[in-house]
Amino acid sequence: MRTGVDGEELPQPVLGERRRVMLMGLPLDSLTESGAVDRIMAGLAAGRGGTVYTPNLHNLRLCSFTPVYAEAVKGASLSLADGMPLIWASRLRGTPLPERVAGSELIWSLTARAAMEARSVFLIGGNPGAADAAATKFRSLHQGLRVVGTMCPPLGFERDEAYLMEVERALASAAPDICYVGLNFEKQVMFIERFGPRLPRTWFLGIGISFSYVSGEVRHAPPWMRRVGLEWAFRLAQEPRRLARRYLLEGVPFGVRLLARALLERWNGRRTADSGGR
Repeated sequence: MRTGVDGEELPQPVLGERRRVMLMGLPLDSLTESGAVDRIMAGLAAGRGGTVYTPNLHNLRLCSFTPVYAEAVKGASLSLADGMPLIWASRLRGTPLPERVAGSELIWSLTARAAMEARSVFLIGGNPGAADAAATKFRSLHQGLRVVGTMCPPLGFERDEAYLMEVERALASAAPDICYVGLNFEKQVMFIERFGPRLPRTWFLGIGISFSYVSGEVRHAPPWMRRVGLEWAFRLAQEPRRLARRYLLEGVPFGVRLLARALLERWNGRRTADSGGR
């Protein structure tokens, strides 16, 4: 549940019926990418902001042993499954999510819709120059898009209160409809949970490395690799030293655990249904 800076409860910005699927104790919204865009734009039309996380397998693992991250996802206006292992687990569990909704793809469709409706966007995070390059790319594609600001926080900014106040002033002055937060998951949570309540009419989206994809700084996996769940292998080939531990030593065992738990929950659900029918 979102609360304002003085603790008051803010209205839920997600309009209409909300159906969610539970994986490892975390709720994920059962929405397509276009459905997620519709929800965000409906919230804006109603004058309400919100928060969006797109957890992947790595993020789900972090949430499993870090309560503050789990609570952020649970309290988000939308939590969308970014990663085919999560989609596979939802199917094994018998509660299938309609499709993968990656932040790196949502940024394209939501920005296009924002331009159509003359909405404003603010880009913060990414590698030096990535947010500016992404903004330039979006402006070239969407003539009606209003980019009201970009920022590239320096390393360690989350511990620099003076810089955080500078960010707050920039956001308050720009008052964007949509703020893309191109930070890793841990910093996304810190940033969105701090600034979201201060701008109750803004939608904050955690989109990770997406600015680098948009700008062309980092190559995105081909669509077929994304569809079959091999995007991790493409990224690992590009950055083996940085990603080997995350994907191979941590991701694979956790992925097996996720799928096994999904099967077990489905089996237990069937047993409960069978015993209840006797």
